This record gives sequence, structure tokens and C-alpha cells, in this order.
Amino acid sequence: MKGTNDIAGTLRDHGLWQEAVRDVRRLRGARPAGSEGSRREADAAPARVERGRAPPSHMPPLDRFAGIDRANAERLKRGLHRIEARLDLHGMTQAEAHAALSAFIAASRAAGRRCVLVITGRGLGQSGLGVLKSSVPRWLEEPELRRHILAIAPAQPQHGGPGATYLLLRRR
Repeated sequence: MKGTNDIAGTLRDHGLWQEAVRDVRRLRGARPAGSEGSRREADAAPARVERGRAPPSHMPPLDRFAGIDRANAERLKRGLHRIEARLDLHGMTQAEAHAALSAFIAASRAAGRRCVLVITGRGLGQSGLGVLKSSVPRWLEEPELRRHILAIAPAQPQHGGPGATYLLLRRR
């Protein structure tokens, strides 16, 4: 008798399920569940799609935080790390600024500093984006500097906002 009740309950549940999902339509381009491979492949599919798409312009490139965990990335983005040194590049030529930035990062790392602030200025002049504002991110990606840097984030308003950048340095 117990088997009959189980079947009736299953049929009743199936009927309720059918009623609940009768208006549901498959998303355009989506595969039905269980088709083509395992659940693991279905979970991996969105990652493949996202990888081919460029990140939205308001998000930093993924490699900017690749070396740190999410909590440290959030702390850096929110300006919660203690800033141990500052470098102000205002008024310098490109050559002076590049040399100063290289020396600053090397000295900060040698001193065991973890979080530093580089101030470029907003660079909003008549000719558009400032020279240092556009050059510093490129310089930070150069192999000689990049190997010292763990993460990069735009500064919060109290630390200079769009005219400054946080650098989280690698430990010695």
C-alpha cells in the first residue's frame, strides 16, 4: 500500500510542478538542462562567454587585483589600507616623473612598505588628459615596475580621487 501512496504523491507533485512552470519559457540561446554534457560543463559555459567579452568601462581590468584576495582588493579600492608613503609627481617632466616613480617604488618596497599613493593630478587641461595621468598607468605595467606591484586601484576622494592611485606592493 505504501508504494501506491508514494506514486500518487509523486504524480501529484509532478502536476503541481507542471502548473508552477507552465508560463516559463526558455531564454533565447539557452540550452535545456541536461543537454550536452554534465552539470560542470553547464557551469563553465557562462565563464567562457564572459571571458570573450570586454569588461565594462567602469571596472578595472581583472589583472589589477589578480594577486590578492577579494577582501584585500575591497580594502584597497575603498582606501582602507594605511598609506605608508606618498609620491607627488606634480610639476615634473615625463622623464623626471618616470625616474621618480621607479625610485619611489623600489625604495618603498626595500623599506617594507605595503601601500603607497602616487599623485599624478587630474590632468584636466585645455589639451585633454594630462601627460602624467595617462603615462603613469602605462609605466606601472612595465615589467621592471610591475614585478614590485601586487595591485593597483584609483584613489578615494580623500586621498586625491581621480588624480591619485593606490599601489599595493609585494612583500620582500
